[in-house]
Amino acid sequence: MAVPRVNFDIDTLRSFATGIELGSFAQAAERLNRSTSAVSAQLKKLEQQAGAPLLRRAGRGMALTEAGETMLGYARRLLELNDEAAAAIRGAELEGRVRLGLQEDFGESLLPAVLGRFARAHPRLRIEARIARNTELLDGVNKGRLDLALAWEAGAGSPHAERVGRWPMRWIVAADAPASKLYRRGEPLPLAVLEPPCLLRSAAIEALDRAGIAWRIAFSSASLAGTWAAVSAGLGVSVRTPLGLPASVRAPGAKEAGLPALPMLGLSLHRAEAEPAPAVAQLARIIVRTLAMR
Repeated sequence: MAVPRVNFDIDTLRSFATGIELGSFAQAAERLNRSTSAVSAQLKKLEQQAGAPLLRRAGRGMALTEAGETMLGYARRLLELNDEAAAAIRGAELEGRVRLGLQEDFGESLLPAVLGRFARAHPRLRIEARIARNTELLDGVNKGRLDLALAWEAGAGSPHAERVGRWPMRWIVAADAPASKLYRRGEPLPLAVLEPPCLLRSAAIEALDRAGIAWRIAFSSASLAGTWAAVSAGLGVSVRTPLGLPASVRAPGAKEAGLPALPMLGLSLHRAEAEPAPAVAQLARIIVRTLAMR
């Protein structure tokens, strides 16, 4: 006897994935223009179809079970294919350009995946990507020179911004650097950092000053590639997030490094317009989903 085939509903998977992304199914209901009870019914149906609990209680909130983690991975893939197919059919004839700005951190790790997915959905649209620092990115969005910008949260902002995640700042050292030699007491800690103004450079210096650790700027560069080269060569320690690290460096824990803990850093996607053009909105969705999988 054949086993009944299970067909997961795309709307149900979207509610599930959105709730996990936002950390709240009530917020997911609001974003998707549904009632909370409707989303709860969808989750109950999804668990019935899966044949296993997808969520478990964790304190006052909910956490994914092992089955839930598996379901989330497949849900994101199915949603991505669904939305890509819809965009390709509806947007095949769209022409023009989308202007995207982003931090250098994402040039090698995020941009290729985003561009590939977008190009399949909109083959006749052109992306103009600009790699720049936070101040320039926000200025570009606010003055209409960029349609979208992915920027670290540093106080300044834009009228149409959405937080897409938070990542820990981490001390960055050469991949082969032994933990015992990261910091020698009595000697200034050598830093390899970007030229000011730089949010992460300032965070590193403030953390070291609070901890009473002497430091010196051993290497300063206008580009992140130059910083990675200096760290890889053992010239100094840097500070970034774990996103987009090259293989030549690593991010040890603060305890291993013998250095103070660093704060979390928010990342936001800024739009030049409250209601962007369809192609811009689709590129924004692809960026958010790609980041959610990292």
